Amino acid sequence: MKAMMGRLAGFVSLLLFMPVAIADSYRYMHVTIDTPWLIFLFLLVAVLLPFILMAILYWHNAMRRNAEDDAKGEE
Repeated sequence: MKAMMGRLAGFVSLLLFMPVAIADSYRYMHVTIDTPWLIFLFLLVAVLLPFILMAILYWHNAMRRNAEDDAKGEE
């Protein structure tokens, strides 16, 4: 019973103070002219990184297959 009352008190206090915490969080956001550029650069890296990784892995596997084919040709 005590645990249930403690959970209820925590839930009520969370509901009471949540709007204050949400409204206060904007005080710490510093948006400047550099912010869109930083977002753009972050998304650019996030989008291009898989393609760069695919190219590296394709090149690596192509070199390995060529080495295996050369080894089979020598036998």
